[in-house]
Parts: sequence; structure tokens; C-alpha cells
Amino acid sequence: MGVVGDFSKTDVTVNMDGFVATVEIHRPPHNYFNQAMVTSIADAYEFLANETECRAIILASEGRSFCAGSSVVTTGQLTTEEQQVVSSGTATGRNHIYEQGTRMMQGEIPVIAAIQGAAIGGGLGLALTADFRVAAPEARFSANFARLGFHHGFGLTVTLPKLVGGQAAMNLLLTGRRLKADEALQLGLCDEVVDLAGLRTRAGVLANEIASSGPLSVRAIRRTMRRGLVEQFRTAVDREQVEQEWLRKTADFREGISAAAARREPNFQGS
Repeated sequence: MGVVGDFSKTDVTVNMDGFVATVEIHRPPHNYFNQAMVTSIADAYEFLANETECRAIILASEGRSFCAGSSVVTTGQLTTEEQQVVSSGTATGRNHIYEQGTRMMQGEIPVIAAIQGAAIGGGLGLALTADFRVAAPEARFSANFARLGFHHGFGLTVTLPKLVGGQAAMNLLLTGRRLKADEALQLGLCDEVVDLAGLRTRAGVLANEIASSGPLSVRAIRRTMRRGLVEQFRTAVDREQVEQEWLRKTADFREGISAAAARREPNFQGS
């Protein structure tokens, strides 16, 4: 079927091949996380939910990284948009990006993330909204927020321990350490590791296996399995936002992003 939907003015494309859609992010090389990108992905999922031919979704990205988090780690400062996103909310008081994360979580169509490189910070949060993660050996995973003097977000409070358990999740959140694909597989953070050249193919095989099941039952099962999780996600992002609001004003946060941009160890003072 090829390209579907009108996403020409966004950072994503949507292609259909049989019963499987591929939503691809185009912000290479690192596909840095921003509000417009996340909104476009949520819009694409919503669009595909209304397409009766769509039975499974592959979430992929162009470039070396799946989604390397915020550009703050290279620039040393928040963009104007990032400042607004961190500090602003919707009519519900919830961060705009987190509203989009909730939309992704409550969709009816199963999502397989094909992770070819870095899934860092918000990019990790994005990867964990998917039902399955197929990774290349080059993939890297990190909840690096504490290394920036910040608090994690995008529902990682819920999605990370659900996959790796509470103890491992606490370790990853407090240390911000980076996992290679094989360790991520052992922890349960990803479901399979395959050669980079075969990554999209393997994600497609899994997507088509799902698509061969009854489409109405697949949607019903995802609704049931996600129902409680969506509510937990919504509650979690509200709490995450509260902590982020005050931490972004601290000297430690300024030091964290400065150190990340300079590729040096941060010198946190607890202030």
C-alpha cells in the first residue's frame, strides 16, 4: 500500500505493507526527543487505529540512534521549546509530552520497536511504550536522568520496573548507567537481539505473526492488558512532572547538562 496518512509536515512517515504499518522517525542522526515528534507518533498511532487494515505497528527511526533523548546532552542548554515543555502543561496540568505518551499507551494496536542504536532518556521512555523491543547489537539503553541532576519521566516509573523488576529499575534510575544490547536482553529490557542488517526484517516477522491472529481479538487483548497500565502511567507522569518542576531550577541540573555537553564528570553540590 505504501505511504498512508498526511504526515508530510512532521518528523514521521507512515507506511503500510499488508497488515503491518511502519511509523518511522526522521530526525537523524540521533532523533532527539521533542514535543512535535512525540505528538506526531501519537497522531500516527491514532490514525492507524482507525485503519481496519492495520493489525500491527513497527516503530523505527532513521539514522544511528533510535532516539538519543534530549539535545541538551550536546548543546548544554535546553532549547526554548524544551524549557516550555518541561514547565508547561495542558488544561489538566499535565506536561504536553506526557499527554502524548498516555495516548500511545492506550492505543489498541500492538507496537514493536526496532532499536538500532541509542535509546537514551526520553528515548528509552518512548521505546518502553511499545509492546515489544527488537534490538541490534549496536543498541544502547540508559535512563540517564540522575546523571543530569534531573528526574526521570515519560512513565518510566511504571514501564521500567514492569520489564526488569523494581530492584533493577532502581539501579538503572539511580546510576544512569548505559546497557549494551546483550545485558538489556538478559534484564528483559528488550525481547530479542538480531544483527543490524536483519533488524527491520525480524521486527516485521513478529509484526506479521501478530497480524495473522484475529484482528478484533488482538485489539481487545491489548485493551485489556493495557487498561490498568495506562492508569498507572498517567498517575506516574503526574508525579514525575512534580519532581521535574523543582529540579530543573537547581544548580545541580545546570551542572548536569553542562557536564554532559562537555563530556566530563558532573560535580554535583546538592543545590
